[in-house]
Amino acid sequence: MPAKASVAVEVEGLAQLRRTLRQAGDDLSDLKDAHQRAAYIVGLRAESTAPRRTGRLAGSVKGRGTKNAAGVTAGSRARVPYAPPIHWGWFRRGISANPWVSRAAQDTEPLWLPAYSAELDDIVAKVKGTL
Repeated sequence: MPAKASVAVEVEGLAQLRRTLRQAGDDLSDLKDAHQRAAYIVGLRAESTAPRRTGRLAGSVKGRGTKNAAGVTAGSRARVPYAPPIHWGWFRRGISANPWVSRAAQDTEPLWLPAYSAELDDIVAKVKGTL
């Protein structure tokens, strides 16, 4: 029976590449600065375009960026419980949807999307060991 042939390949810099890819993965999971910028931009637009009667709905808009996500909320159960029906509508009560927060995110996309692109470019530029 013939002996099995084997081939060995040694990759120079593999340990460094693995290390920097792991760090890049950590950086990707922590886009907090980009999330905060996006939430702030969308929150400002949502606040300025909120339907108004008393101003409480507009005053309840909050933009928050965390390690993993950006979010904009409006309303509260106690003080402004009507925020979700105004935004999403309530068919059984004859309230049509007015997705003003969603529109704020779409309208401001050219402002907040570059923050994500710049952050991702910085992360990719840190990866050593790639061509």
